[in-house]
Amino acid sequence: MEDAMSVDDSEQEHTIRTGTRVSGPRVLVAGASIAGPALAHWLRRRGAEVTVVERAPKLRPGGQAVDARGVAKEVIGRMGLDAAVRAACTGTAGAHTVDADGQVLETFRADDDGGDGFIADIEILRGDLSQVLYDDTRDGVEYVFGDRIAELAQDADGVDVVFAGGNRRRFDLVVGADGLHSELRAMVFGPHERFLRHLGHVLAFYSVPNEFGLDRWLLEYQDQESGRSALLRPIQDATRAMAMFYAASADFDVDHRDVAAQKVLLRERMAGLGWLAPDILARLDDTPDFYLDQVAQVVMDRWSSGRVGLLGDAAFSSSPMSGQGTGLALVGAYLLAGELAAAGWDPDAGFARYEARMRSFVEANQEIGRLNARSRDVPGPDAEPRPDFASEWFTELVGRAINGVELPDYTGVPDSAAPAGSPITSSAKP
Repeated sequence: MEDAMSVDDSEQEHTIRTGTRVSGPRVLVAGASIAGPALAHWLRRRGAEVTVVERAPKLRPGGQAVDARGVAKEVIGRMGLDAAVRAACTGTAGAHTVDADGQVLETFRADDDGGDGFIADIEILRGDLSQVLYDDTRDGVEYVFGDRIAELAQDADGVDVVFAGGNRRRFDLVVGADGLHSELRAMVFGPHERFLRHLGHVLAFYSVPNEFGLDRWLLEYQDQESGRSALLRPIQDATRAMAMFYAASADFDVDHRDVAAQKVLLRERMAGLGWLAPDILARLDDTPDFYLDQVAQVVMDRWSSGRVGLLGDAAFSSSPMSGQGTGLALVGAYLLAGELAAAGWDPDAGFARYEARMRSFVEANQEIGRLNARSRDVPGPDAEPRPDFASEWFTELVGRAINGVELPDYTGVPDSAAPAGSPITSSAKP
């Protein structure tokens, strides 16, 4: 992540927006990317009083393009956000795979498979979706930027939280939606190494000036011999484009917050790659939004411990290779809030039912991620055979990964689709 994403406690920025106080449970959510604000939307509608804490000083713009397919689109509709999300989409018409000379080898359209194909008809930059979700929840949810959970201790009745800024508060429930490298997961469940499964690849992306004639079509070049690839994709701002690189990497020993070391690693791994790769790499030092990390999944036996639960990548990252991380976050947020409310906010019953509903859906998407990663492995005598994506079993797996979960109506569970309250902006800490 960029250095600007780190928080200096002496320069903390806190934005707090609350609506009318409710008598429901007090829930603290860690993380304000996608899973966190989506959960805040549903918790508030179910009657909870929600606080979202985010270590960054403000929402993080840009980022990778993310997709919503199948049942995730239904969740967006139930949130009442279909129009807002579609208005912020990238407008990508489809994708071309190309050779080193730029000649088109294969084409995928955004309307393939009813809009649920390789390029989904709902494709949006992560930061733009985060903004839509924040705008939707800011008037009824307390957002605390520039702070994080430093300590917590739970008992039978609640969770005592100490924030890095020094403040202390008590909540009924705490949910970690703070991503692949979740601090809350490490704090409550154990070290990252216990749950991260590296898939043997590194992914990087950053925005560049659109000096490549890109017009609504994603371009991807794959070097089959080295397992590397370079992509350029359009975004709403036609003067810029999003560049992406994949590289096979059996190990990964660079700090995910050390941007300078990450850029050195990317240049090393991409040296000699053809097509437009040298021109894209030449823009590396000028980009405002560079990101690089291992392609990894999170595999856990349980996503909750007492009154603390996990959501999204913190609980069940399927990796960017699945194309379904956002869908899992949105669906998981709907089910977690619904099951907790249906259980009368009893954490044992609510978390257990949430896990039971989500588990097979998560596993199907993680299998998609592993197969796609394997298809990009470097060929060799010891390499596993590449998956047959044209087979019937793979088609069935994709169906389960897109639509393989039930969305209950939660009849009888409170649902206030328009919580009252006027925004209050404050620099006070929680």
